Amino acid sequence: MNEQEVTTSSAGPEQVGLSFLALAHSVRERVDRHMTTATGLSLSRAKVLQVLAGRGPLHQAELAKALEQAPRSVTQIVEGLERLDLVTRTGDSHDRRRKTVSVTDKGRTVLASAEQAGAEMLQQLFGSLDRRQLAALDQLVARVGTAVY
Repeated sequence: MNEQEVTTSSAGPEQVGLSFLALAHSVRERVDRHMTTATGLSLSRAKVLQVLAGRGPLHQAELAKALEQAPRSVTQIVEGLERLDLVTRTGDSHDRRRKTVSVTDKGRTVLASAEQAGAEMLQQLFGSLDRRQLAALDQLVARVGTAVY
């Protein structure tokens, strides 16, 4: 698509928004699939490890809040990560229901590999854009982001 086609497009905000949503979903799926294939760690599991690596040990309720996810969803992810020895859960001596989640050394190693795999896929998907196009896309995404946040 050349610049003339871009400036004469008659697509309205709804059409562009739907196209953006479809593209964002496809990009997320591609990155997730590549990370999972390369490292066994999905984007959602990687996000849990990133939060724990960045903030340190958290109670599961705090982790769910930080991830903006339902506690039950986070519990299921944490259980899976624990089975893989990527996190540990320890009980609270005052409240048996309360668990603190910590990332393990193995979890940090796998997270680094997953982040690298994700970066490789993003480079593959967006690497064909030149600096001007990347800057324009970055500005547009930021502009839409201000309406969301």
